[in-house]
Amino acid sequence: MTDSPIQIVCQSCSTKNRLPKTKLGDKPVCGKCGKPVLSTRPIVGSDVNFRRYTTDNGLPVVVDFWATWCGPCQQFAPIFEQVAGEMSTQACFLKLDTEQNQSTASGYNIRSIPTLMIFHHGKEVARLSGALPKAQFKQWLAQNLPSV
Repeated sequence: MTDSPIQIVCQSCSTKNRLPKTKLGDKPVCGKCGKPVLSTRPIVGSDVNFRRYTTDNGLPVVVDFWATWCGPCQQFAPIFEQVAGEMSTQACFLKLDTEQNQSTASGYNIRSIPTLMIFHHGKEVARLSGALPKAQFKQWLAQNLPSV
């Protein structure tokens, strides 16, 4: 990992922060709000903030498109949350409720849920429909997450 700066969108106030890649493991805090920049829990995505997180982050963004009424989505939620905590320096994890944020969901042609997507610098790099056990989810991430 080089010491070149990376831009991270704060999970609390959505401010863009630039920090050296080598400092990602040092629990960096936001220059504006003073809260942790890296989220160890999935960020709640919305039609309003989705683009900011997926285009302005130097880290890849893993998105779980889900809905409250979806059984497989509910079963996958704890796995997504665990992996978000384990991989907070490698990717940003975001959950988007497709019922509450239909504009974003339809914009990405989400037809089945859960649908998992990985974005890097605003571009979709991977997509998978369906819930996965933790080991397979981590394997899918290992195969598809762009290196930072």
